[in-house]
Amino acid sequence: MSQLAAGPRKRSEQLTAAFASVRGTFVATGVFSFFINLLMFVGPLYMLQVYDRVLTSRNEMTLIMLTMIALGMLAVFGALELMRSRILVRIGGKLDRTLKDKVFDSVFANTRSGEGGSAQALRDLDSLREFLTGAGLIAFFDAPWVPLFLAVVFLFHPLLGLVALTGALVILGLALANELVTRKPLSESYKAGHAANGFVQTSLRNAEAVHAMGMQPGILSRWSHQHAHAIGEQARASDRGGLIISSSKTVRMVLQVAMLAVGASLAIAGTITPGTMIAASIIMGRALAPVEQAVGQWRGFVNARTAYRRLNDALLARDEVRKPMPLPAPQGEVTVEKLAVVPPGSRTPALKGVNFHLRRGEAMGMIGASGAGKSSLARALMGVWPAADGAVRLDAANINDWDPERLGDYIGYLPQDVELFDASVAENIARLGEVDPEAVVRAAKLAGVHEMILHLPDGYDTQIGAGGHALSGGQRQRVALARAVYGDARVILLDEPNAYLDAEGEAALAEAIAQLKAQGRTVVVITHRLQILASVDSVLALSQGQVKTFGPRDEVLAAYKRPAVVAGQHKAPAQEPAASPAQPEAAAASGSGADTTVAASTAAKNQSASVQRIKR
Repeated sequence: MSQLAAGPRKRSEQLTAAFASVRGTFVATGVFSFFINLLMFVGPLYMLQVYDRVLTSRNEMTLIMLTMIALGMLAVFGALELMRSRILVRIGGKLDRTLKDKVFDSVFANTRSGEGGSAQALRDLDSLREFLTGAGLIAFFDAPWVPLFLAVVFLFHPLLGLVALTGALVILGLALANELVTRKPLSESYKAGHAANGFVQTSLRNAEAVHAMGMQPGILSRWSHQHAHAIGEQARASDRGGLIISSSKTVRMVLQVAMLAVGASLAIAGTITPGTMIAASIIMGRALAPVEQAVGQWRGFVNARTAYRRLNDALLARDEVRKPMPLPAPQGEVTVEKLAVVPPGSRTPALKGVNFHLRRGEAMGMIGASGAGKSSLARALMGVWPAADGAVRLDAANINDWDPERLGDYIGYLPQDVELFDASVAENIARLGEVDPEAVVRAAKLAGVHEMILHLPDGYDTQIGAGGHALSGGQRQRVALARAVYGDARVILLDEPNAYLDAEGEAALAEAIAQLKAQGRTVVVITHRLQILASVDSVLALSQGQVKTFGPRDEVLAAYKRPAVVAGQHKAPAQEPAASPAQPEAAAASGSGADTTVAASTAAKNQSASVQRIKR
């Protein structure tokens, strides 16, 4: 176990604390292992007494007494084995209870470092727990007592002890060889298998496009190549390991023959008795058993060691996240000061010197071509990506000074690619927390989705399945909007909120933004479809990670020198078609401006055309 825990030089405080909490239990397991191994001598000593005393004296009473003593000690042996097994199961359970929440948090916390939302750390925790409760760890607990068995064999006769010691060294050498020859192929197999599984997961998220465009053969070909590489490396490791395991078994059988041959030679010479020869053979077998088991369980040990190191790395990142002092509930004022953001895993800033200020209850639109930095700014506003320079402030407090879990109560987010969870509509709106019926209905009404939900088969209790597949794209987006405004969210960030909405949905969205502003909530809208900007107070235009323009809506849109959104109008621009999600660059680059000098007849004609476009 010390080998397992001594992997990385720097250990996570949380992992150290978790193993420290079960240190006493490990010590108790070691004590149990000592007595269990002592009781292993019952069999060979019983045989020694039967051969050398009972058979020569022909005393049945001696046989009965020896048998009763042996059976009693073997009963104790069985009880100790059961207790040791249960202790190890409870060690694994306690470690799991201690670490599972921290590991789960680290899976999401590590998205800040560019490692994505991989659930590998959770699988590593399972692998570590399974090793701690399996036969592999028991072999390592028994291994330290091998010298005790060898010493007893040496007491019988030095030649017998030499045979047993030679066998133990040979099998130990095979165990080390197993580590050396299988380490690299097992590592390559894991990497290739992980890449293959990740490719399949990515493909499944795009299953509809794969099916529609006949991409499955190409995906199968790529996956087959990665999978074949993983299987090939695993087979190479298995072949090498199998050779060593078979060699170990062969060596052990040869040693049994050698022990009996040497013992018989000594018995013929009268140096030892036949019973001593049999007992020495059995004790040697018991001495070599843990070493041979370690060879057979070596792959499990390697996997557990690798899992431990990955867990350590994941938790080290979480150790660095300090727990800030709780701050009072924010009002919703947002200030961005000379903000620079470098995406995790990159060296090139996505944002440079961004400045703006939003008062409580103000709505801001964010526009710009693809790659302008809108998504990076959104992540920084939510505290997902840290600032490389400058700061994002919520009510004058740096966003990093907020406890992320507490901050989430005051942030609402509607992503461009909506992901709902395998739960009821109400549970999704309530962010998978405790459902407050009044708050859920209030959020649904605010998002203009209450009536739609009531027409679902089970209303708010309708189970929508993984990803919300039971709902249409527009329905998912409107439920996600209700989730974003649920509770006491003071800052609402909407990324392309009208991407899948029809005219009715867009009208409900515009009304929702107006109500949010009236309630004193701050709203940020990222969009390429400029008609929704009629609901905002100011506009921030980004270009190549820098602020191109920021100011009142009409002034910024007018700077683009295109006729566009008239103040207070919740329709598409009169002389500019609404940009579809498939044409974001053109719309964002063009922008629009207010034009109140258009002739009445022309305006009426253009507004009629705009309405027709929305309907389409």
